[in-house]
Amino acid sequence: MNINEHKEDFNKAIDFLKQDIAGLRTGRASTAMVEDIHVEAYGTRQPLKAVASISVADPKTLNVEPWDKSLMSAVEKGIRDSGLGINPVNDGRLIRLSMPELTVERRAELTKILHQKLENARISIRQVREDVRGIINDGETEGTITEDEKYRLQEELDKLVKEFNEQIKMVGEKKEAEISGI
Repeated sequence: MNINEHKEDFNKAIDFLKQDIAGLRTGRASTAMVEDIHVEAYGTRQPLKAVASISVADPKTLNVEPWDKSLMSAVEKGIRDSGLGINPVNDGRLIRLSMPELTVERRAELTKILHQKLENARISIRQVREDVRGIINDGETEGTITEDEKYRLQEELDKLVKEFNEQIKMVGEKKEAEISGI
């Protein structure tokens, strides 16, 4: 048995975390903030990125240009109803989104949400660790690995978990600095 075979499961937790926190609004405009907003288009709810091009005009402004101009009001409504607190400005050709300055309260709220997402990632890492531990223990019970090998594999696993927890911590610190405006 090789612990590195399970590294992909740990990487999935980190990748999900990075994708999840990309939508947290910092002081800068980012397309990730709005691309997954759902918009009513052609009778179904679709993510904004499926019906429009999204670009960063400047650090505080996003431009959303629906490919089908008949969807302008639906896109505008979807953004307004998203709970981001952004008022879209429709000029008939594209929709401009100006990011308001973050208040101290909003920064604290975003930091709290970030910490929840970080804890969820740690929980995912622990779940993968427990799954792998179960496989190791089953291997010893079935006689496919020795007791010494079991302890060596568990040590390797603990080192790997520690590395991934450090990655979570670094990702969190970086995002927290962005939210704080440092």
